[in-house]
Amino acid sequence: MTDSPQGYPTLIFLCVANSARSQMAEGLARSAAPAGWRIYSAGSEPSVVHPLAIEAMREIGIDISAQRSKGIDEVPLGEADVVITLCAAEVCPAVSGGAQRLHWPLPDPAAQGEMIRYQVEAFRETRDEIKRRLDTFWTERMH
Repeated sequence: MTDSPQGYPTLIFLCVANSARSQMAEGLARSAAPAGWRIYSAGSEPSVVHPLAIEAMREIGIDISAQRSKGIDEVPLGEADVVITLCAAEVCPAVSGGAQRLHWPLPDPAAQGEMIRYQVEAFRETRDEIKRRLDTFWTERMH
């Protein structure tokens, strides 16, 4: 199933800034992945992990505060078994290679309104949607 040196399956989440959606997805996947999965996230234009992404994850008991925004060249893309892109309105990073590709077009929660309370709710909704999709993803892999 995998070309990774360790023989473990590898899942990589990609978006543009690697600041919110892919960071939350990485944290959620790490917390629920079957033993042996390697989980990464990266962006085509990395920035910083959004404080509201950290807070939204903290609300459900997952600490992503030590994660950092990474460029695509900083993750083992060539070893990926599955690549999930999370871009909606933006242009997602292009991916080549033999990995299974899934596209979960989710709006950037950081772009959802000027007022902080709308942004906070957008981060929660995005987190919860990623969690729902990951629950299905892991269930499908277990059968």
